[in-house]
Amino acid sequence: MDKKNHPKFVVPNYGAKKRKRVQYRWRAQRGIDSKKRVKKKESGASPSIGYKNSSAFRYARPDGTFEALVHNEAELRNLISAGEKRTVVFAHDLSARKRAVLQKIAAEGKLNVANGV
Repeated sequence: MDKKNHPKFVVPNYGAKKRKRVQYRWRAQRGIDSKKRVKKKESGASPSIGYKNSSAFRYARPDGTFEALVHNEAELRNLISAGEKRTVVFAHDLSARKRAVLQKIAAEGKLNVANGV
């Protein structure tokens, strides 16, 4: 079983020729006459609880693995010893030198790195 697909949740008039400034984003509609707020079918889909994925697939990456944030070598070694299939994400404040060292250790442990060197 995979993650559910859902339609694009866009604001009204997105894609209209004369509305170049309407960006692809979602903001809940607040207007008293808004057709989107009252969930008219022709106005498109709105986010709701029914689009939520099951807990087994929530927060999973497209390849099906889950992310594990790593700050240091000890955390990385714990992941390798646990033997779980995880994708490693290095913390943002790691230096380039430390990233290279951790990348090498992850390669030895056959872990996939999302934001490596």
